[in-house]
Amino acid sequence: MGKDVIIACDFPGKEQTFAFLDKFTGKKPFVKIGMELFYAEGPQIVREIKNRGHRIFLDLKLHDIPNTVKKAMAVLSSLDVDICNLHAAGTAAMMEAALEGLTRPDGSRPLLIAVTQLTSTDQERMENELLIKEPIDRVVMHYALNAKKAGLDGVVCSPLEAGKVHEVCGQSFLTVTPGIRFSDSSAGDQKRITTPARAKEIGSDYIVVGRPVTAAEDPVEAYEKCLADFVG
Repeated sequence: MGKDVIIACDFPGKEQTFAFLDKFTGKKPFVKIGMELFYAEGPQIVREIKNRGHRIFLDLKLHDIPNTVKKAMAVLSSLDVDICNLHAAGTAAMMEAALEGLTRPDGSRPLLIAVTQLTSTDQERMENELLIKEPIDRVVMHYALNAKKAGLDGVVCSPLEAGKVHEVCGQSFLTVTPGIRFSDSSAGDQKRITTPARAKEIGSDYIVVGRPVTAAEDPVEAYEKCLADFVG
């Protein structure tokens, strides 16, 4: 899989989602389905978007005891998504159980990636609220290595950390990076952010772009700009 732009379809329901996707005539962007849309519409929304021909990153960030995550992943594996994820903080045992649950009887499975630290988390919040005193860069790399050792395909990380993750875990270990903004966009609640062009330079494999595309006056134009800046 080459570099690509994933659009975060963070909409409250089916109607808004399809109204947005219908703007992309002749195109089938890679899309992310997150908690808001999945909890509003359930698994059927995944099937319907897949039937339209889109690749899907199912962003539910599972984090529970290993057996619970294993059973949940077994259910999600039937939805034929391309990427799904969990929290690396759930430990190696949980990640290994997730892989076991996600793998179908024929040996196939979606890509599985682990969230390191959310892009809304900065050093101060990590120290004061999570009581993790190590530098955030070291924490992210440690989580990434744990995910690699557990057999996962990559991590969700800040685009600022993508190059270092590749140095630590290898070029084939995927980096999926939210926290993307155009230079003239508001940062919103994101802390560790950069532009599509800079994310390409640093080494992101996939960028996840939400509001800069979904809230744009012309979403298709904004998406094309992202593609041009990131993929070339």
